[in-house]
Amino acid sequence: MNDNNLRVSVVIPVYNEGEYLTTCLDSLMKQSVKADEIIIVDNNSTDDTVVIAQQYPVKIIREKKQGITPARNRGFNEARYEIIARTDADTILPPTWIKRIKKAFTDEKLVGISGPASFYDLPAIFKRTWQTKTASIKFIRSYNTIVKQILRHNCLFGPNLAIRKTAWNKIKNSVCMDDTKVHEDLDLAIHLSPLGKIKFLKTLTVSTSVRRWKRPEAYIEYLYRGLKSIQRHRQLAVKQRSKQFVKKVVEKAFFFDQIPTGFK
Repeated sequence: MNDNNLRVSVVIPVYNEGEYLTTCLDSLMKQSVKADEIIIVDNNSTDDTVVIAQQYPVKIIREKKQGITPARNRGFNEARYEIIARTDADTILPPTWIKRIKKAFTDEKLVGISGPASFYDLPAIFKRTWQTKTASIKFIRSYNTIVKQILRHNCLFGPNLAIRKTAWNKIKNSVCMDDTKVHEDLDLAIHLSPLGKIKFLKTLTVSTSVRRWKRPEAYIEYLYRGLKSIQRHRQLAVKQRSKQFVKKVVEKAFFFDQIPTGFK
């Protein structure tokens, strides 16, 4: 398939993202290959997020049910074109982002792609180290490697992913909706994987904010929800060629059923 025949819808869920949205949308306006549509999903913002979005050639829709998963799903359902790309409002996309996505999906067996990110707003003490960008990209690559070892397929990384619309239509009614129990991007990958290939492309990089990682407890919560994502889908994972390993991880490692006190 020629990548010129593929059209891309970009979905950006937003909740009070006035501080970040302009930079993200500016980076989309500078793409060497333009998105065919950009959908902003307003998830009940109370700041100037919507006012900022209205200054750009984007479609703005509102999702009243609070949460990243309902907002994401609404955007994916509204997307009109063959490929759905997803990013976050605090993410800066390189000029070749759409171009690389289109090229990747010329592989008709592909149902999803993702890639790593660097952090642009690390504290000054880290910015003085030349290894900062490399280190953050390696961290996300390592996370993907761990997931792949467990589930035998690549993961998807929320600020930097794209999926095939036809695949989404097949799983949209089965994806998990509780943001406190699963990683929405990992959950998406688990549901997509039986339908085709998921690739993690090292060259598909973006730059995103480190703001979610400034709280120490965020690391524990992130790990918790990652483990719960796998536990929740243990039968699906077992089905995907990883019987003994996943069974062992699920039975031995997952011993709590709700987020520990203080991490909600």
